[in-house]
Amino acid sequence: MKNGIRMSDIAKELGVSVVTVSNALNDRGGVSEEMRRKIRKRASELGYRPSAPRTARKQPDALRMQGGNVGILTSERFAGSRGSFYWFLTAGVSKELTHCNLYSVYESISAEDERSGVLPRIVAERQVRGLIVVGQLATSYLDCLANAHIPMLFLDFYDKHSNIDAVISDNYYDSYLITDRVVMQGHRKIGFVGNVLATSSIQDRFLGYRKCLMENGIEYRPEWTLDDRLPDNRNLPEFALPKEMPTAFVCNCDETAFRLIGDLQRKGYRVPEDVSVTGYDNYTVSDMCNPAITTVEVDLAEMAHAAVTMLLARLENPQKLPGRQVIPGRIIEKQSVCTPRETD
Repeated sequence: MKNGIRMSDIAKELGVSVVTVSNALNDRGGVSEEMRRKIRKRASELGYRPSAPRTARKQPDALRMQGGNVGILTSERFAGSRGSFYWFLTAGVSKELTHCNLYSVYESISAEDERSGVLPRIVAERQVRGLIVVGQLATSYLDCLANAHIPMLFLDFYDKHSNIDAVISDNYYDSYLITDRVVMQGHRKIGFVGNVLATSSIQDRFLGYRKCLMENGIEYRPEWTLDDRLPDNRNLPEFALPKEMPTAFVCNCDETAFRLIGDLQRKGYRVPEDVSVTGYDNYTVSDMCNPAITTVEVDLAEMAHAAVTMLLARLENPQKLPGRQVIPGRIIEKQSVCTPRETD
């Protein structure tokens, strides 16, 4: 049989899902050893070959584009000068799609298009079978996307659209854990940095922080919750530090922690001797910073894999019940947290 065999052909032959075939051929869990051997044997018999790198493949014709593309959509505001957390997450999704013999088609949304409800071309022109939205967009814009009736998944956020699948990190619990790590160091004056209503992720991280304070009998002081961005989601040029400072700040992400540490240092504070700081994500800036940022590491590879797996399942069975998958992280201790100079 000629090469050109796809995972869907193998799945049809054996009466299993494409997801099962993908997991078996890529050494992932969720497949019994007996089924794994059966899938690999049949793949070899049919002449299946893994996808070539995208640069070595011809551009698909219009018909194939209708059937074989998955869109990846983000807001242009998520791009950063030091590389973006969402860039790494998007790259992981694209890699997972390649493993499944699908093309990824990327498009970013400008702030103006988001405000005006202008659909991305990949959606308006029906270029994709499904869509993965990476990072939270305005609810009104998500309404526009939902009305296009293309199977869709939200990655790293969720929204009131309860009928749309989502994959998120364990924002609430992981933020609770890293706040508890700060408490265990002896801190009783702990602030939070992040616009609480900006995204579902930040809100859940704030709630995890608040849970830890309540459990430990620590007073929550609203003046110690600092904004990190403007209403249009651009970064604040500097932080409005309170007159009476806490001894530690739990930040909603590494980028915010990086900027906060720089701002504190410019204003004469030593980190962590005067003020401890934590982040969330464990991407590039957490190690670029001096001191390196104690943070929560998000499992980007597992999030990308879960997102593609859920979307493929949705494409195979549009009637299945929607779900939300939560991917746990882990605390990475570096140099930005220490015992406070004075404890209550």
